[in-house]
Amino acid sequence: MDIISQLQEQVNAMALLTLNTFGTLQRDAPPVRLSPNYPEPAANASEETIDIMEHPKTMSAALVEAAKKQFDVLVTALPLSGEEAQLKRIAELQAENEAVGLELQKQLEAAEKELKQVQELFNQAADYCLNLKKPD
Repeated sequence: MDIISQLQEQVNAMALLTLNTFGTLQRDAPPVRLSPNYPEPAANASEETIDIMEHPKTMSAALVEAAKKQFDVLVTALPLSGEEAQLKRIAELQAENEAVGLELQKQLEAAEKELKQVQELFNQAADYCLNLKKPD
């Protein structure tokens, strides 16, 4: 897999981690008093509350690791080349493409020539069979 594909996969993984983090925060967030006109929400101080407080930290650490460590490593692995090097590489690829195109064109012409020969032989064989002629 090339670097760009790996970067895309890493961005997708980071997006998934972010989505899961926000979803977990929304799901597990403790109740909050919205206005002084509303009564104080009931608080459940149980073992679940402790896990709820630690879970966002764990998920945040995973997101930071994905963003900082893995993504940055992939970005630094990208080849750094100037515009001249890129233009030179494009010219090389175009020349290679033209050479391959010419070779394919030659092969196509040879294949068409062979196809015509086979068709002529087939037509002759069909004529001999239909007319019951003996081959020369």
